[in-house]
Amino acid sequence: MKRQLSSSDEEDYESSRMASFCWWRSDAKFDECVKLKLDLPNVSSLTLRLRLLRELERLALVAAEGLNELRHKLLLYRSGDFWVPAGGISKEQMDIPQVITVLLVGFTSSGKSSLVNLMYSVLGRSGLIPFAQTSSGNCSNFTTMFLEEHNVLRSTRSGFCVYDSRGFDYNKMDESLEELSNWMNNGVHHKQLCRRAGDYLQTKEELETLALKSSTKFVTRRVNCAMVVVDIAKTYKALKAGDSKLLEATKNLFCSSALRKCNENPLLILTHGDMLSTEERIEGRLKLCECLGISETTGVYDIVCLTEYGFLVEESDPISAYALTEAVYRALLISDRGHLPRKTILDWVTLVLAWLFCFIGAFFACLADICSRLASGNKLKL
Repeated sequence: MKRQLSSSDEEDYESSRMASFCWWRSDAKFDECVKLKLDLPNVSSLTLRLRLLRELERLALVAAEGLNELRHKLLLYRSGDFWVPAGGISKEQMDIPQVITVLLVGFTSSGKSSLVNLMYSVLGRSGLIPFAQTSSGNCSNFTTMFLEEHNVLRSTRSGFCVYDSRGFDYNKMDESLEELSNWMNNGVHHKQLCRRAGDYLQTKEELETLALKSSTKFVTRRVNCAMVVVDIAKTYKALKAGDSKLLEATKNLFCSSALRKCNENPLLILTHGDMLSTEERIEGRLKLCECLGISETTGVYDIVCLTEYGFLVEESDPISAYALTEAVYRALLISDRGHLPRKTILDWVTLVLAWLFCFIGAFFACLADICSRLASGNKLKL
């Protein structure tokens, strides 16, 4: 017969289980962070390291109970639910799309597809998991050349969708930022072709297939919020080796005008292609946040998508599951609070009249300049 665990044994088992996910508790400064909980000091006076440890502890404390609550809110979410009335404008007067679009952007092999797979596993709790096609880096592979729309809740009434994009090349930042600007300004649609210079197409049939797959029959959606996905392990190791090129490219991407136009502070998702020590994970996050000029705690989520054996962490790591859910929830909050009023007929009439008066003013300004030049020429002749 199996021995039943006592309450103390269960508590020990649960604490040891949580300890494997709370990696930051092995940091030398963690004891000081625990003592600060009772004192409730002024947060602004804390060091960056202590602020980060407090934020990671917050996620650990609310992960167990907060995950189901946030997941339920996302399941019931409809576009515009988080909009806050302001200026006497009603919700009906706002230009709110039927579906909120969250776009994942980042460099090649940064973990975007793994993040989408984890969203399916954590947020969509029933049915088979339709795993996203992970980019292989082969340009002839169709799945690496398209934008993919994902309903991660697997619900017919889902109020948001997530787009997985083709990874950028940090050695070609001008091309990457131009493509990003096109997505943000013109919108995105499912199976949209992301063909770039250097892509090799072997046959005419392959080109025709690509054109068919990227057909405009899919609905074009305006991007409402962007998440920048960064492989913190790869970035930190490159920086430690004296190569800051990847870090600078990440800064150019995160601070690009195209992303800032969508939302002033894009969300930053840190994934781990390789395992790092506690010291390396903390130092890597602090250095990255310092370079990007953002808070080390607000809008930054450290998420482990895969275990060391290559499996999705799913709910075996409740902290990563909750961090991912909170990131999606925050993205929807940002999106709903960035909606603009819908243009009415009066707005369009006012715009047309404004352009008309500008044209008339420019016309008379040019006419006055011409007459002035003619008058000065006649004076010289006299």
